[in-house]
Amino acid sequence: VGIQEKMGRPAVEVIMTVLHAGGKFGGGGYKVSGGLHGVGASVVNALSTELEVFVHREGKIHYQKYERGIPVADLKVIGDTDQTGTITRFKPDPEIFQETTVYDFDTLATRMRELAFLNRNIKLTIEDKREHKQKKEFHYEGGIKSYVEHLNRSKQPIHEEPVYVEGSKDGIQVEVSLQYNEGYTNNIYSFTNNIHTYEGGTHEVGFKTALTRVINDYGRKNSILKDADSNLTGEDVREGLTAIVSIKHPNPQFEGQTKTKLGNSEARTITESVFSEAFEKFLLENPNVARKIVEKGTMAARARVAAKKARELTRRKSALEVSSLPGKLADCSSKDPAISEIYIVEGDSAGGSA
Repeated sequence: VGIQEKMGRPAVEVIMTVLHAGGKFGGGGYKVSGGLHGVGASVVNALSTELEVFVHREGKIHYQKYERGIPVADLKVIGDTDQTGTITRFKPDPEIFQETTVYDFDTLATRMRELAFLNRNIKLTIEDKREHKQKKEFHYEGGIKSYVEHLNRSKQPIHEEPVYVEGSKDGIQVEVSLQYNEGYTNNIYSFTNNIHTYEGGTHEVGFKTALTRVINDYGRKNSILKDADSNLTGEDVREGLTAIVSIKHPNPQFEGQTKTKLGNSEARTITESVFSEAFEKFLLENPNVARKIVEKGTMAARARVAAKKARELTRRKSALEVSSLPGKLADCSSKDPAISEIYIVEGDSAGGSA
């Protein structure tokens, strides 16, 4: 509510009406931020038929109203308060948003739940005061660990407690939580500054690389993987995995305007370093869980190899069928000489069932 020196207008009015005026633009206002260009509030204001802002500060309620981004009147005091914070109310412009201006409660509630998981101990409340009144509150002391438990709630975990790792380096904070279940698919969700990076990115690559390396190293050192065994692939070690990878980056570089893929190269190395160090320690301190994780990967590897052999055999048989073997010849089912034999007989009756 104070006067912004450069503009000579209240700071709240500058934020609501001037592009690139937010604290996240140019640095200094926030440690990390999901925004990038400082246009969020001013664009919402410009695309709304009306917007009202109430600022509770220093015992007073300050109020200002806008119509399509233009202030209707100056900022004024409308009452006293013992609270602090800001309330913003807006109506999206139907001339701009022609498909709908009605917000879906479930969609917003899902996002609120996600934010509550990603920011441990924060309490978020969403209330719908329209015809079908409903209200939900989200608060998770476990943070992303609780998120993994929520995602695995209908599955059968192979270890009771989700693994949780956190650390920071060069101003980048890394949080990872994971838990394996009896399923065969993997669900990895990555976030940067609370933004869901649907397409992954460097932080997710760093996590996957570290996961594969650490599990293989542990398996070798503890003779779960034998000398004759091949290393487990990334696909093997991720079978049945549910994981959340969340980083806080002071200067994220996203690929594309939709912010669905992180591009910072340092995010990969730092995520890989922080996670691998902590995960190695976890496996050493929890040998029973570690063995279950490695054995889950070895079972996936055997299934992968068996499936590959089955595909090759099917393709080979198909090729032989196309080439039309003479009726007296039959294709072998294995190339292993130890379990294969050849019979040379005279006539079908002499061959019997051979």
